[in-house]
Amino acid sequence: MSASAVDKAALEKWVPRTRVGRMVLEGKLTSLKEVFDKNLPILEPEIIDYLLPNLKYERIDTKIVQKMTDAGRRTKFLVVVVVGNEDGFVGVGTGKAKQYVDALAKALRNAKLNITPVRRGCGSWECRCGEPHSVPFTVRGKSGSVEVVLKPAPRGTGLVAGDVAKVVLRLAGIRDAWTESFGETRTTLNFAKAVANALHNTYRFVTPVEWLRT
Repeated sequence: MSASAVDKAALEKWVPRTRVGRMVLEGKLTSLKEVFDKNLPILEPEIIDYLLPNLKYERIDTKIVQKMTDAGRRTKFLVVVVVGNEDGFVGVGTGKAKQYVDALAKALRNAKLNITPVRRGCGSWECRCGEPHSVPFTVRGKSGSVEVVLKPAPRGTGLVAGDVAKVVLRLAGIRDAWTESFGETRTTLNFAKAVANALHNTYRFVTPVEWLRT
């Protein structure tokens, strides 16, 4: 299921509680990239809603978890979602609650707070089109026992990956990529987090192209 992740009604009533939130509402910060460039903390999900009005989400896993307490067995819903604008930003989040709707709301909030920028490019020597349709170079990501390798692919290749990885890559704006995975990839949360970590690692160093821009 995919739909808009922005709660417009709640956004209209938003009263910022942090300095970054007030700067966004006052117009001093006009893009999410500017927030990351200045290394400012994002502690309110409304900041993401305000700066990324076209944000989308997709639920990738839902299951029932149980916990044994003195009062008996407690059952809750655990929801895993991915949010992204399909243009360079993506996040993975989880939520747990007694009601499914509350768990989904918590997962969306958590995913927005975990959103990360993604550097895209055309790193394949077979393509060299210069368009941001793939990753700019080979990157690795890890979460738990799962490790994922993302490799640049020429235009038209598509996403050669598992279903969970495809959702994360698509919402991040990656249209072509080869992937290689290791570990217990049946664990949906770790698989999604490993892909998100690999995409986050595209910003670990500055490429020669960025040297020219700066």
